[in-house]
Amino acid sequence: MSREPQNEPNSSSNAAMEGGASETDTFEEGRLIDDRLIDASLAGDSLAYGQLVTRYQDRLRNTLRNLTGSAEEAEDVAQEAFVQAYLKLDSFQRTAQFFTWLYRIAFNLAISRNRKKRPRVSFTAAQEAGAPDPVAEGYAPDAATLADERAVLLHEAIAKLPEDYRQVLVLREFEGCDYQRIAEVMDLPIGTVRSRLFRARTQLRERLAPIFEEGSTEEGQQDE
Repeated sequence: MSREPQNEPNSSSNAAMEGGASETDTFEEGRLIDDRLIDASLAGDSLAYGQLVTRYQDRLRNTLRNLTGSAEEAEDVAQEAFVQAYLKLDSFQRTAQFFTWLYRIAFNLAISRNRKKRPRVSFTAAQEAGAPDPVAEGYAPDAATLADERAVLLHEAIAKLPEDYRQVLVLREFEGCDYQRIAEVMDLPIGTVRSRLFRARTQLRERLAPIFEEGSTEEGQQDE
């Protein structure tokens, strides 16, 4: 497909198009902005697609970071997803929102890369980054340190969930997507989304309950 350079979108649309997608954007407003940028991109406007990237790059990276457990991996997957989305832009049917289609591309890439690399958050990596050894002699963590350690444990537990469960959990709990949006992103029936989310929460609760109960006991002993 040939894309000859065109003039950038008119100035009356630029203010609304520039910057990230706002939480105050209504569904229709956001979709209208996306459609205009997509049309301009397909017409050869080299700046329009950059504005699409700006609208969604932070949100995509944050979701992928929670999914992969790695900021570096999230950045790589996000960049690759935007490239693939650009190359496939003329095949986007617009039956769903652009970011739903984009996320589906990104999640497929993340799954593929994860099967090859299997990145995981570990205590060893955390300690190498400067975190204290929780079993070191004389070590008495304060509340802030305990919170940091629990955050590491939470991400480690999420990383160990089966991929299907981890995806729905990240989209629901970190991204705040409703069941319909998750179903669109993952191309699943809503009933399957509900089932996977229930199992993901159950497994996560089972993994974390003993750890957090132990932490609560230790906090109680420190307060005595």
